[in-house]
Amino acid sequence: MKTDIQIAQEAKLMPITEVAEQLGISFDDLELYGKYKAKLSDEYLESIQGNQNAKLVLVTAINPTPAGEGKTTTTVGLGQAFAKLNKKAIIALREPSLGPCFGVKGGAAGGGYAQVVPMEDLNLHFTGDFHAITSANNLLAAMIDNHIHQGNELGIDTRQIIWKRCLDMNDRALRNVVVGLGNKSDGFVREDHFVISVASEIMAIFCLAEDMKDLKERLSRIVVAYNYEGKPVTAGDLGAVGSMAALLKDAMKPNLVQTLEHTPAIIHGGPFANIAHGCNSVKATKAAMKMADYVITEAGFGADLGAEKFLDIKCRIGGLKPDAIVLVATIRALKYNGGVAKADLSAENLDALAKGIVNLEKHIENLQKYNVPVVVTLNSFVTDTDAETEFVRKFCEERNCDFALSEVWEKGGEGGIALAEAVLNTLDTKQSAFAPIYSDDLSLKEKIETVAKEIYGAEGVNYSDSANKQLAKLEELGFGNLPVCIAKTQYSLSDNPALLGRPEGFRVDIREAYVSAGAGFVVVLTGAIMTMPGLPKKPAALVIDVEDDGRITGLF
Repeated sequence: MKTDIQIAQEAKLMPITEVAEQLGISFDDLELYGKYKAKLSDEYLESIQGNQNAKLVLVTAINPTPAGEGKTTTTVGLGQAFAKLNKKAIIALREPSLGPCFGVKGGAAGGGYAQVVPMEDLNLHFTGDFHAITSANNLLAAMIDNHIHQGNELGIDTRQIIWKRCLDMNDRALRNVVVGLGNKSDGFVREDHFVISVASEIMAIFCLAEDMKDLKERLSRIVVAYNYEGKPVTAGDLGAVGSMAALLKDAMKPNLVQTLEHTPAIIHGGPFANIAHGCNSVKATKAAMKMADYVITEAGFGADLGAEKFLDIKCRIGGLKPDAIVLVATIRALKYNGGVAKADLSAENLDALAKGIVNLEKHIENLQKYNVPVVVTLNSFVTDTDAETEFVRKFCEERNCDFALSEVWEKGGEGGIALAEAVLNTLDTKQSAFAPIYSDDLSLKEKIETVAKEIYGAEGVNYSDSANKQLAKLEELGFGNLPVCIAKTQYSLSDNPALLGRPEGFRVDIREAYVSAGAGFVVVLTGAIMTMPGLPKKPAALVIDVEDDGRITGLF
């Protein structure tokens, strides 16, 4: 069986100028990054603003397991299937982070015959957007320390600097560091921290900003520290906004690439969903909605994370309304949730399937609370049996969900036609009445508890002493009207990764809260979640290599 990278490297790509022509985009509207990648010019994006909006379809999934779900693969395959049905569709995805690429999760370009290409470029440096975000983040960090070194005119309390440096790599040794060691000229000695670039507020701002004006306004509102009087100090106070915007100027333009079947794909932005808001940029999504009749986007990890943040943060801030949601599951993952060991997932086991399908059930219930029609798809494996498939089909249809098998990994767009037809039927026969699950005027604790109880299924929330103080201070400073971005493990509906299926009777532990004022939400950390991941014992980096002819191997 061919690997994903072998399939991608054997594919014949279409010049990106020809992919663009399918959408009526001229050569002059593109800023080329080689033969197969391009950014969309500001002039082009401005020219399409009067176009009618496309139907917006969100793809999400059950909680991830070692058995695999295939959310991005399904998203790509669904876009290819729409094209085979002669529908004008665009895929809108996030850019992958280098951290998981060299860590344990691998890349994020889809798989099999449902991939975005060039796969190696996408998973590595791509068009340099993440480097621009990292540089802007660290410029601000440098300006904070320089301001203190040069006299600290703003009276920054060095014990209350909340801005962290970042790096797009899993590096646990950088979670807690000391800077300024050495001579007096080397700066003020203080404790500092790193987050992975995809958890930086710059990434969140980048993905929520509508244009350059909005970007600069959001950058100016970033709270970097508090002064000795306990008042916020912002990036605007430091005079850092113009230089940060200059670093981000070109990165703000969405990237155009293609699938293996030459379906257009816009890839832009990439916040993690377990520690950030998990969606591609508002700018890219809105551009795609002016360029086609259907836009298929995804949100990271399970629906309790990515979809919740897409619906409660991105749609709220960006003024978006999804018309349908595709919920991806696999029989193997459902049996894993039912207690079957990974080595035994290939054997038919209806009892385990019945036990584990409660995870899918909870996600269906959650998504229906947003009043958006749901289509469930099973990402098909050859080990699935007819009895298992029919069990899931009946289960979903009893819960008012359309259902379809997806075989896009093996068959590309052809294997997604049944799913595409189910989605089109849902769009034609069911109306979305989307609304976020909580209102702006609730308190921060009420918003946290709404998500914990309604989405996770918790019976309540525990707050650390520091979290109680932080939330009270944020309310006092006027940030109580913002949505909450909850950082939580992706492996469970709870904040304990060991609790599979549909856990009950648990409480969510909140240990820390801080404001991302530029992004426009309050970040809440649960359990043991880390904003700087570490590498596993055997990271993927051990098997990635470059052949003498320049061909990359080992990516997946």
